Amino acid sequence: MSSPLSSRADEPRPAPVRPEAVVVGPDYRFTVLTSRLIRMEFSRSGSFVDAATQLVVSRDLGPTPHFEVHRSQDRLEIITEHLHLTYQPSRGFTRSGLSVSLRTAVIGVHGGAWRHGEQWDPEEFFRTNLGGTTRTLDMVDGPTPVSPGLLSLTGYSVVDDSASLLLQEDEWVRPRPCSAGDGAADQDLYFFGYGQDYHAALTDFFALTGPTPLIPRALLGNWWSRYHKYSEDSYLELMDRFAAEQLPFSVAVIDMDWHLVDIDPAIGNGWTGYTWNRELFPDPERFLAALHERGMQVTLNLHPAAGIRRHEDAYAATARALGMDPAEGADIPFNIGDKDFTAAYLEHAHHVLEDQGVDFWWLDWQQGGTTDIPGLDPLWMLNHVHYLDSGRERPGGLDGTSYRRRPITFSRFADASSHRTPIGFSGDTVTTWESLRFQPEFTATAANIGYYWWSNDIGGHMLGIKDNQMAARWVQLGCFSPINRMHSTASVFNSKEPWRYSRDARATMDAHLRLRHRLVPYLYTWARRAHTEGIGPVRPLYHDYSWRMGAYDNRNEFLFGNLIVVPITRPTEAASALAQERAWLPQGTWFDLPTGRRYDADAAEGRTLIFSRPLDQMPVLARAGSVIVGAEDLAEAAGDNPRHLSVVVVPGADGEFVLEEDDGSPEPGADGVVRTRFALAWDEAAGTARVEITQTGPDGVVPAEREITVHLLSVGEGVTARLGGEAVPVTTRAADGFTLGGGLDVALGTVRPSTGVTLTLAGVCTRPPAAADEIFRILEPAQMSYPAKDQAWAVVCSGATGGALLGGLRAVGLPEEVLAAVSEVV
Repeated sequence: MSSPLSSRADEPRPAPVRPEAVVVGPDYRFTVLTSRLIRMEFSRSGSFVDAATQLVVSRDLGPTPHFEVHRSQDRLEIITEHLHLTYQPSRGFTRSGLSVSLRTAVIGVHGGAWRHGEQWDPEEFFRTNLGGTTRTLDMVDGPTPVSPGLLSLTGYSVVDDSASLLLQEDEWVRPRPCSAGDGAADQDLYFFGYGQDYHAALTDFFALTGPTPLIPRALLGNWWSRYHKYSEDSYLELMDRFAAEQLPFSVAVIDMDWHLVDIDPAIGNGWTGYTWNRELFPDPERFLAALHERGMQVTLNLHPAAGIRRHEDAYAATARALGMDPAEGADIPFNIGDKDFTAAYLEHAHHVLEDQGVDFWWLDWQQGGTTDIPGLDPLWMLNHVHYLDSGRERPGGLDGTSYRRRPITFSRFADASSHRTPIGFSGDTVTTWESLRFQPEFTATAANIGYYWWSNDIGGHMLGIKDNQMAARWVQLGCFSPINRMHSTASVFNSKEPWRYSRDARATMDAHLRLRHRLVPYLYTWARRAHTEGIGPVRPLYHDYSWRMGAYDNRNEFLFGNLIVVPITRPTEAASALAQERAWLPQGTWFDLPTGRRYDADAAEGRTLIFSRPLDQMPVLARAGSVIVGAEDLAEAAGDNPRHLSVVVVPGADGEFVLEEDDGSPEPGADGVVRTRFALAWDEAAGTARVEITQTGPDGVVPAEREITVHLLSVGEGVTARLGGEAVPVTTRAADGFTLGGGLDVALGTVRPSTGVTLTLAGVCTRPPAAADEIFRILEPAQMSYPAKDQAWAVVCSGATGGALLGGLRAVGLPEEVLAAVSEVV
């Protein structure tokens, strides 16, 4: 039978290398893919693989680099600009037989030389390999080991593709040819020797394994998910209340109670299902259409392990397609390794529901790791099958032709190729501070294996406790996560509606859900860069600052685009009502967006400091000169290119941001992409600034006319603004207390970016919050004696600065956690 995924031939898909890159012997083959990437194969039979595999889809990474080959008796050496490989054929692929040394310096003192068989210990005290990710966080409470990633302080890593199946032209898979004889198993290894050039390592990894695909824009907004027996009416009522509260959601997740769960015990349990529960959803098409009218995409939970049974609407058609008699009622077992089953499973159990309006599937697979195809992981095949099927040609286009949707799936991590099938569902985490504390590191570290789109259970899923602070801090983290999906288990008490928490927690959650919606244009630009340039939208700081040891010290801080995010993952101190996190800042001048505070890191090695924040705020730092473009209007759908743009300008230096938007097609080409450049020129000495907006790209992709509001952070009053030759109003903006500090707003009104827009500002002056005002805001809520507060305030008012100020505050008995917060300010 032909593959249900493609009509092409059922032959291995070629992925050959350039002949001049190959060094071959009787049972070994080395291929110099780049000067820093070498494929190393061992086959007792001398049969080597040139086909694509589950992981590797291309081995042509450009012109073959120059390299030297030196052969002597029982010795082979391959020398490139960056690597020196040594092999002794008599010893084979063993620790003493195969080694590779880097010819460049690395940051790790014990790095630079690899021997075959090395195994990374994720529990090592001083981490050498920087880690990758793991299959799931199900039932994890706190840290958990992860598999190795591509990046390492030793400067190298090895990817083992030996067990990977071959990929066919028709997108199906087949086992590799077996080795002849009973000798050592075949090996297929890729040595990455990139030192601390982490971006280059990831670039070549994506060239080898395929790029990170574009995901639908709407998925970057807020997701609502809860394991709860909703009805059509109750779900829509909740969505409408969110809208009334100005809490924008763009993805509706319907957990397993959408389908029949109370079934005949003779059939089994109701965990698997494909048939709507009509008591809860009497008209599925109406329900799904109503969510689409609200600007939302819809995904349904799917546990496919039990196959398709006789109570399902899809049973009869599926049975007939497989040559079974529906009248007999025999179970149709799940078998994703069988083409016939997979074709019937997709056509009759899924396409029918997609025609009703289901946008994509939440594949909740945890049931075993074997299939009829030896070596095939059913999770990998589910991800592969559903991703490709979601992007299939479909009938019913507006002009009567077929059309395609941008492919997507939502499932657990299977292996290092899983970046090709986003988005990742990280599993059912425990609702504790320990889980929250691990989640930022877990999510950012996955970028080390090119896995950029984790969707965590924001707020925690199960067990644990209700804690207002923890819930608010988790939503703050979700705001700056790759995907922000609120989720909770089946409990009448465990749910994430902000109004179910304390007043302060609710206000914080509300503010960060709104901010996430506004950040979609910014994040989508980085999603496009992930696809075209291989840069992670969320990534560890050492990706960008690989030669600064401070970037490795605080694994919970991360880059969100070019913003440094320092999640607060600890409860507030009783006396100060503040929570503290230690973080590192690279060299430069930085501004904290929520407070407007300025931080100078003058040394080349950067600066480490302790951030103290109330529940309302989390440190989000932008370099001086940053331009952050987002959506201004909460009512515009996250999936649309917005008409009203917000432009946050961080003072103190020149800078720019290029907003990338497209037409939402599966693979936007040049005729479907618009780039809008926001260039900032800042002259503090002259008191002038200029924002130039230019746009390139086709008409019809973004609104021709846009309303733009510029938000100047930490800029004092007395500024005048002109748009072209016309004066425009400048208003003072107070800090909102949550996500954006004080400054000035400039409303440009309706403009046409395609014709060019220039905003000129005069009288600008960078003016972060005054230290005395900041200290007052720290002292005022502190739970301590009034006399001590008064004495502390007297020290502040005395004009003392620096060490004298801190010494005076310590002398009057200011608690250490309060003193730490003051130290951050001064």
